[in-house]
Amino acid sequence: MTNDDLPDRLSIDPDSPFYDEAALAAGVGVRFKGEEKTNVEEYCVSEGWVRVQAGKALDRKGKPLTIKLKGPVEVWRKAPEDAASQDAAQE
Repeated sequence: MTNDDLPDRLSIDPDSPFYDEAALAAGVGVRFKGEEKTNVEEYCVSEGWVRVQAGKALDRKGKPLTIKLKGPVEVWRKAPEDAASQDAAQE
């Protein structure tokens, strides 16, 4: 798969209309302002922003509060070994 296969906007929230389980399962890397980010909740490449969790605060539905950061966004498919090593690091 190429980067062209990645959606312009993607969210990890299953309730979002921009949620794509197939794209997330394949592994997506996000670089914001030249730095790789692992805490991105949602991104939009064409509009140039990412949403990241704002501390440990939760909204009334129990989901993390997020803030929108604006800047250049790059996304790519992660190699299978990258996705496996990240999963192991999170456990």
